[in-house]
Amino acid sequence: MPRGVAALRELGVSLSPEFVHPFRGIQFVDDETVARADFASATGFSLRRVKLHQILSCRAVEEGVEFRWGTRVTQLDHGLIATNRGNFSYDWLIGADGQNSQVRKWAGLEPQLVPSKRFGFCRHYRVGPWSDAVEVHWAQGCQMFVTPLASEEVGVVVFSRDPALRLESALPRFPAIAMRLRGATPTSRELGDTTALRILPAVARGRIALIGDASGTVDAVTGHGLSLSFEQAEQLAEAMKNGDLSRYEAAHRKIAAVPIAMTRLMLLMERSDWIRRRALRLLQNTPGLFSRLLAIHSGTQILSSVGLSEIADFGWKFLWA
Repeated sequence: MPRGVAALRELGVSLSPEFVHPFRGIQFVDDETVARADFASATGFSLRRVKLHQILSCRAVEEGVEFRWGTRVTQLDHGLIATNRGNFSYDWLIGADGQNSQVRKWAGLEPQLVPSKRFGFCRHYRVGPWSDAVEVHWAQGCQMFVTPLASEEVGVVVFSRDPALRLESALPRFPAIAMRLRGATPTSRELGDTTALRILPAVARGRIALIGDASGTVDAVTGHGLSLSFEQAEQLAEAMKNGDLSRYEAAHRKIAAVPIAMTRLMLLMERSDWIRRRALRLLQNTPGLFSRLLAIHSGTQILSSVGLSEIADFGWKFLWA
């Protein structure tokens, strides 16, 4: 998303046009409605995760980072890290080890409530993109994302609360996508993972801080997971420089506020067909409103710019959509 692109730029990471594919906005689709909004003053980029990993690793090496691939941390103990290749002392320990973070457990920063999980399964197909937007298709009990990745490749993901629902079995619920993919050759095997809204009581303790999915997650339906990591990285570096992780704690809450609100809204639409149909009709009939919400979601407009009268007006429009 544009806010992630901007955060990468601040970190000195440039996305070369040869590696990325631009997209102009977001399009919501169900069996009755098509609603689209484009980014007003920015562009989103899509690329395969393996390529992004390579770009980030190379940038880190340029900055002097030493990678110790294959080294497994087994224990933390009073400023020492025990690994399968010896012990190491640290000034700062950053847990960037994903949504099932072991560092988070060691630091005692686990969330008090176990989040309700959803399941996502992804595959890439060799077929020309039919849209310059990321498409979010809605059906009862699931959503399917289609992302343009290259001139002859798209990524397709299905999200649901059913761990057994795979892409092939979900496609009949999305006949428009099924028709587009008919005869298309898969370019990757199907991979799956869980996704959830996970909010932690704190993201730092002593000299230990958490970042990325280890520090809490928003549902993947928002498209914000990686963007949050990049924004957090800049704030964490500044807090470490000043020797005060409380600054990072405050910045982390601020960065996550809008994505958390958007996650709750999108999950409400996922749970209720009635709410989703009304919301999509409203966005279709008032494209200016959809554009404004997308601007807030993508970080080009702040939430506080929306007044109480506009919120009340949105409520009335929703009820009559």
